[in-house]
Amino acid sequence: MEAPVFGDEYDAAQLYPGVAPGRYLVREKMFAIGDDFWVTTESGEKVYLVDGKALTLHDRLELKDAAGTVLATVKKKIITIHHSMKIEDATGETVATVRKKMFTPLHEAFEVDLAVGIELSVRGDMFNHEYGIAGPNGPIAQITRKWLRVRDTYGVDIAPGWDHALIIAIAVCVDRLSGDDD
Repeated sequence: MEAPVFGDEYDAAQLYPGVAPGRYLVREKMFAIGDDFWVTTESGEKVYLVDGKALTLHDRLELKDAAGTVLATVKKKIITIHHSMKIEDATGETVATVRKKMFTPLHEAFEVDLAVGIELSVRGDMFNHEYGIAGPNGPIAQITRKWLRVRDTYGVDIAPGWDHALIIAIAVCVDRLSGDDD
């Protein structure tokens, strides 16, 4: 299934009828090497710390919970032919690989291979930073600026039943890979 691209009519209530999704605020271009910042709820509660690791051979960050426990590590080799990133769990096992599709002239697209055998699709508009993430049964998340007034920040709405830390890590990968030009 191809990921939906949500336009001005986007509304989380339509995407996830009857259930409030997880909603987070994330800073744009969040993957600056060595840069640390918090992912918060709409009300400002600090939920995840994105801990950028400077001076490594990989673009690398750790996603930690509010208590400082590492939930995931996101890695990208600096020199690579394919535009992809790996998400590892706290034990170092790869749980997802995010790949930028090479030829998509009218939009930007990514595929996400989960270690559990599920493939997700990410499709969107790199200029407006609007992306939809879909799985085999429909929409999973929306990365959007539509409901925000905070500059250089975007929102991530996540459907119930999905691992929020994993979806935030996928959003980190999309953010980083969407800036790749080579």
